[in-house]
Amino acid sequence: MAPGGPLSQIAEDPTIKAVDKENLIKAYGLDKPLTTQYWEMISGMAQGDFGTSFFKNEPVSSIILDRLPNTLLLTVTSFIVAMLIGIPIGIICALKPNSRFDQIVSGITFAGISLPTFWLGILLIMFFAVKLGWLPSGGLKSLNGDFSLMDRIKHLILPILTMAVGELAVWTRYIRSSMMEIVNQDYMRTARAKGLKSSRILVLHGFRNALIPLATLFGLAIPSFFGGALFTEKVFSVPGMGLLFTEAAFQRDYPIIFAITTIAAFLTVFGNIIADVMIAALDPRVSLGNKEVKV
Repeated sequence: MAPGGPLSQIAEDPTIKAVDKENLIKAYGLDKPLTTQYWEMISGMAQGDFGTSFFKNEPVSSIILDRLPNTLLLTVTSFIVAMLIGIPIGIICALKPNSRFDQIVSGITFAGISLPTFWLGILLIMFFAVKLGWLPSGGLKSLNGDFSLMDRIKHLILPILTMAVGELAVWTRYIRSSMMEIVNQDYMRTARAKGLKSSRILVLHGFRNALIPLATLFGLAIPSFFGGALFTEKVFSVPGMGLLFTEAAFQRDYPIIFAITTIAAFLTVFGNIIADVMIAALDPRVSLGNKEVKV
């Protein structure tokens, strides 16, 4: 709903001649009917051609491929950290409900869910980078030419922590709730009465069934992490797709905006498909091949 057209910023530049403005409009196909522009955009996207950036004058696909590895590094690592920490803590809280540990974790997780990503990132920068000076405040490498692995890890700690906190809190709350419901089931008490080891009962009977409702959360986490990267990369100046999207939004670089929003939509659909497949694999009552769910 922003006022002006795609090339309004360029058109307002007094140094650009009227002939050059007309050539730009024709070069980007902006003189064609909207239906024609829309069809060309959709057909191009289907072939992996997202057009040319208005400001960078480069193919959008190559720009995204250049930024994509940094975003994948942040999102995948944050996702793994959130699961590796959140799931065990959630299980412990479920096995010891209303204990001191459970109460402390509950308070921390509620705070983690409530904190905005960008505000948490600013707080971490102020504390660890400005006040303590332990970690760099942004970027992916130092300006002094130190391109070592340790230097890269130091630059990744704060962005990954910022992205992981919210999802870690969500995973902890969900796994606690799901495990508490499973632990009190009749088949769990029967397994304990048969003398099975607690670890075997927890893994084979408890955790597997507790993962069924979490499969949906897993699918939703995929586009959620991509959205979280928009704020995190902007706060920490990480040259990824999130920072690219915010730059394109301010510059009205519509080809880049269309490309990234299309990728986000694809990730949402892909996440839902992954969730359905996981539910079918975890729950034998569900069959993806039948029209009805077996119960």
